[in-house]
Amino acid sequence: MRAMMWMYLVILFLSEARSMESGTNSTSPANTNSSFSDYRNEVFSNGSDVNLTCSDKLWNETFYVLWDIKLVNKKCMIKFNIDGQNIDSCKDGKSLRNTSSSQPYLHIPNFSKDDVGVYNCEFAYKGGATKCEINVAIVVLPKMDAWLEHKNNTTVAVCRAERGYPAVNISWSHTGSLPVRMSKRNGLFTVESRLELPEAMGPNNLSCIISQQNWSMTLFPKFQDPPVPWLWILTAVMITVFLVGFFLFVVIKLRRYQQSDVTLSKSPPLEDVEEVEPYASYVQRVNSIYN
Repeated sequence: MRAMMWMYLVILFLSEARSMESGTNSTSPANTNSSFSDYRNEVFSNGSDVNLTCSDKLWNETFYVLWDIKLVNKKCMIKFNIDGQNIDSCKDGKSLRNTSSSQPYLHIPNFSKDDVGVYNCEFAYKGGATKCEINVAIVVLPKMDAWLEHKNNTTVAVCRAERGYPAVNISWSHTGSLPVRMSKRNGLFTVESRLELPEAMGPNNLSCIISQQNWSMTLFPKFQDPPVPWLWILTAVMITVFLVGFFLFVVIKLRRYQQSDVTLSKSPPLEDVEEVEPYASYVQRVNSIYN
């Protein structure tokens, strides 16, 4: 009897162990799918509107969406929960939106250096969950120019990319890469390369290539037109206007002065003799009577 009891316990133990093992094996794929991680690197242009997507599931299938954002200057969170517990600690214009097909995404308006960072997303939906990490970087296109100039009886080719991010690479068609001069201000880079042309090397067909990550541009340096001396022209115009005004002022003053002299030089008008003589004769008669 005891032998049969021990045999029953052994069989029960083995069956429980098999059931636990089979249960673990059956649930492992689901756990693997729910913890699936997606790592991406994204690069966007300065000033553009950016949309980040974590899952292709639709909004009506979503339980919650959580964006944990680590920027250069701060950390913040944007969360949507099906029970209405929504959180936005970023307070900088980022928002959760839906596409026309009801697919949720994170919208970043007017992308700038302040939005560069790591965006971690947790997306729970009916049937599973997705986690993704997106490293977001920025590209600021620089102002580019190339020209030729004279220096100590030699020709110098200059290639310049101003205020870009990240720093660009500059190379020349004839000699390849050369040392560059780089400066950084307000997080933006200015890169300049100067190439002295040998006497036997003319500037014809010379070009510099400016490249930055996945784009490049070729420039052909030329001699620049002499700068227009706007300051000298403006100064000359102002002096001319001043002299003309002063001349007119002097002429007007002289005319008024001459007119006043002519008026003062005129003699007072003479009295009419015919009107004075009767009065004089009357006085003579009166005097003769008293005498």
